[in-house]
Amino acid sequence: MTTQAPHAADLGEAAELIVTFSDNKLLIDLCGEFDKNLAQVEKALSVQIVHRGNELALIGDPDTAEKTESVLKAMYLRLEQRKELLAPDIDAILRFGNSSENTGVRDGDQIEMFSAGGTEIRTRKKTVEPRTPTQKKYVEQLFKHELVFGLGPAGTGKTYLAVAAAVSMFIEGQVDRIILSRPAVEAGERLGFLPGDMKDKVDPYMQPLYDALNDFLPANQLEKLIEEKKIEIAPLAFMRGRTLANAFVVLDEAQNATTMQMKMFLTRMGQGSHMAITGDTSQIDLPRGVPSGLVEAKNVLRDVKGIGFTQFDVSDVVRHPMVAKIIIAYDKNAKRNG
Repeated sequence: MTTQAPHAADLGEAAELIVTFSDNKLLIDLCGEFDKNLAQVEKALSVQIVHRGNELALIGDPDTAEKTESVLKAMYLRLEQRKELLAPDIDAILRFGNSSENTGVRDGDQIEMFSAGGTEIRTRKKTVEPRTPTQKKYVEQLFKHELVFGLGPAGTGKTYLAVAAAVSMFIEGQVDRIILSRPAVEAGERLGFLPGDMKDKVDPYMQPLYDALNDFLPANQLEKLIEEKKIEIAPLAFMRGRTLANAFVVLDEAQNATTMQMKMFLTRMGQGSHMAITGDTSQIDLPRGVPSGLVEAKNVLRDVKGIGFTQFDVSDVVRHPMVAKIIIAYDKNAKRNG
């Protein structure tokens, strides 16, 4: 891959930067069907990209053209490594490029750090990669610390990445079992209104955890592991009185745990265990006047050495671009009415 210096007819006009790619087949994959990948980059960076043979001409101001070159090189590197290049992957590369403002790392270096990998989580069905700098930090903490808090809005991958890490550690033999839990607090409905026994009543509220597991383990293997109690999915109340040794334990929707429940859960940790606690303190469904155990735990444990805290924000939303817009709109409305 070679690059020609940008040039412009007159000072102040848009520059044209020529990037040459040695493998034309990979270049076709980089461009995507009907150049949809190039269109995604053009829209994100406000640059024009023209495909000419085995070259891409980048037309825009010099800084933007250079940043676009870094993004395209990272995309090309993924393809050289025989990795997928889907719209979310391109979005991740673009996010990493935008993350260097306060890190002292140049955009190109930051993007290459992402495209070179190193923080992938390998499971039986897929390899999961962080798609924002905050996700990358979170993944690193999940494997480094025994207790990690992932805090922030919906759609940022807090629970998904924690479950992926749990499955990865289980496969590698670092833990003997996986325990996934949530407080049985509903946003509106009541468990008692649902038909069936306790399992039938509880399972719908545990469904997001089942969904995540199904992404990482074959269905027949997952069913067998659940039958053998190697994987448990249960309400938080079922954790009382247990010692959770040699397990990876995930507490989801932890903002809905009371202070006593949170303390009870944290003190279940046994030898060889890892815990990930995830939640969004802006989505508390506890009765009015009941304080959130997650809010208190954040304040009490913030400075305890060996505990990892990752704070996500709206820029880390990877579920769908519209989700970020919805969160921003609600935040603005809350500030106006607050």
